[in-house]
Parts: sequence; C-alpha cells; structure tokens
Amino acid sequence: MSIFAGKTLMITGGTGSFGNAVLNRFLRTDIGEIRIFSRDEKKQDDMRHEYQVKYPDVAHKIKFFIGDVRNLQSCKNAMPGVDYIFHAAALKQVPSCEFFPMEAVKTNVIGTDNVLTAAIEAGVGAVICLSTDKAAYPINAMGITKAIEEKIAVAKSRYSGKTKICSTRYGNVMCSRGSVIPLWIDQIRNGNPITLTEPTMTRFIMSLEEAVDLVLFAFEHGQNGDILVQKAPACTIQTQAEAVCELFGGKKEDIKVIGIRHGEKMYETLLTNEE
Repeated sequence: MSIFAGKTLMITGGTGSFGNAVLNRFLRTDIGEIRIFSRDEKKQDDMRHEYQVKYPDVAHKIKFFIGDVRNLQSCKNAMPGVDYIFHAAALKQVPSCEFFPMEAVKTNVIGTDNVLTAAIEAGVGAVICLSTDKAAYPINAMGITKAIEEKIAVAKSRYSGKTKICSTRYGNVMCSRGSVIPLWIDQIRNGNPITLTEPTMTRFIMSLEEAVDLVLFAFEHGQNGDILVQKAPACTIQTQAEAVCELFGGKKEDIKVIGIRHGEKMYETLLTNEE
C-alpha cells in the first residue's frame, strides 16, 4: 500500500457501502488520513462511533467533513491537503432518479463537475469517479446522468494539469446499500415471501471488494481520461433470488413477481458497440 503511505484520501459520499469498504481495507495501512465527505451528519456520527469501537488505535485517521457535492464552495473547503479522491457521491436508485430527474442532475452531473473543479484547483493528484453500466445506452435518468458524469470526467481531463481523472464503470454491487439482496434477506428473516421484479431480467454482478479493487486498479494503472470497465459475470434475477433463498433458508416456491420498476432495463450493457 506504499502509494498511499502518509497520503490523504477523500471519499465523497463516504458514509455509503463503498466508503465503508475502503475504510475497512485501508484504515490499518500506512495511509495518513481518510476524509469522509458527505451531507448526512447522522450517518457520519454513526460511522465515527462504529470505527472508534472497531479500530480504536487508528480511528483518529478518519476525518469527517459535512458538505454537499452540489455546492462548489463546500467541495473547495474540504480540499486543502487532499492527495487523492474517490468520488462515490451519487443518487443511484433508478426509480427515485426517474421521479426526480433534476435532483439526479444536481448530484450526479453538477456534483461531479464541482468535485473535479475543486480538485483541479487544489492540485489533487488523482480523482477516480465511480460510474455504472447504466451509463452505456442509458434509458433511465440515473443512467443518463451517469453517462454525462463520464463525459464531464473525460472533458475535464483534457485540461486537468497535474490531476489525473479516471472513471470506473461496473454493474450491480451485491449487498451495497439500496441493493436488492439485503431486502430479500430481511424478507426471509421476517417470514415473508421474497419479491422480485422480473425473473428473466439480467444484471452484471460483483462484490464490494471487487468494486474497491477496480477503483484501486484505475488509481494505479489508469491514464488521464480513461474509463475502466470491469468485466463481470451476469445472471438472471431469478437465479440470484434462488441463491439467496438457498443461503438464508427462504422458500423458492414463495418467490413473488411484482413487475418491472420505473426506468429499469431488462438487460444491462457494460460497453457500447461504438466504444
């Protein structure tokens, strides 16, 4: 981990699943400081207490910054002394972005522009932006805003000076916050049938650890302006639901189909033909 030795890493949207995975991976290494930048003080406070208990000897390395990527000044306020940024802040629930597309634009598009503007101005060494397979041939507001996020990252990289800007694109991260697997586990534990939208729908899947690995790969090997795409296995939602039933003692015959949600694709794409 010598590339992070004594360095300061900032994670936007750092109280989410990705931020937690990064903390668990790096906190005990020789990294200097990890800044959690987000707008929810309750989640930050919960996180602070959790890591004080979990890693009492190194919890002092975590610094919390209240701020919003939608506000350029609050991004700038958090930048002094930052060496690297993992930009994970996003609105990523497909239906909520569908109903409130301008909110998705403010966070995913303007927010990314703000983070990159502040990073370039502060001379940050590298920024890795997290994208999604929904940005390839996007049909929903979430995917469209993420596609624009990628375009902003590429455009900014053309005049970013010493700041390297890369994007990583990958599929569904299993057990991340807001994903379907934790919902299914809760349904099984409460004795309810598990609900799925459409059995034949397919998704590319990966673990949180793999998501962190890809960001680190981009950080070490990506060139300025690159979009790095993770090759990933795909499965149907039916297969995924049955696997969760097997693992957690649910009944496969009780799986209940509730129909496709607003803005969802039947089949995701990791890479377009043009790319």
